[in-house]
Amino acid sequence: MDRDEISGIPLFQGMEPDAVEEALTKLAGHKERFEKDDLILHAGETTGYLGVVLEGSVTIESNDAWGTRTILGYVAPGQIFAETYALLPKEPLLVDVRANESCRILFLRASRLGQHLALEERWATQLAAKLLANAAKKNLMLSRRSFFIAPKSIRQRVMAYLSAESIQKKSRTFDIPFSRQQLADYLNVERTALSKELGRMQKEGYISFRKSHFTLLVGPEDR
Repeated sequence: MDRDEISGIPLFQGMEPDAVEEALTKLAGHKERFEKDDLILHAGETTGYLGVVLEGSVTIESNDAWGTRTILGYVAPGQIFAETYALLPKEPLLVDVRANESCRILFLRASRLGQHLALEERWATQLAAKLLANAAKKNLMLSRRSFFIAPKSIRQRVMAYLSAESIQKKSRTFDIPFSRQQLADYLNVERTALSKELGRMQKEGYISFRKSHFTLLVGPEDR
């Protein structure tokens, strides 16, 4: 594997090259490529592997028996997914993981991590600490989404989401990671209704946007 590419991943940052190599070897690290809309992991399956996005992006989705899709999260390059299920390999997935675009994924058999922790192997301890920090970030992300879908009106949901993105990007102008349909799925609203509301908000001077590029217009000087 490309050592520079792997060592640049946040999961491995701060680890010595030899420790990274040991982790990849003992956790059966391997890469796979997926094309846009490919299912990487399917609800109902079990897995002992976590995934690290090396290139491209993936979405975490909930698809019910009636075909309704809810997007729960977006996983960018360098981020990981399915780590909870990998550490509980008998637990069936409740979500689908789908390629948002052409992507490359590094898979690690995290179900083996416990046995190496028991042996007090340094690389395993370092990796476990990284996974714990990542779990905290995931919990925060899920909590943020609950704030976005709590309001009753579409406008309130959109404003809550865009305000949070602006704060996170430290700018009133930013790109969001979702297409219009994905944003509708993420906010639990109909796409047509969302598009109409965005159009009204732009006409009324609250926002300016083109596709996934948004600017928040919050002062008289912006209108």
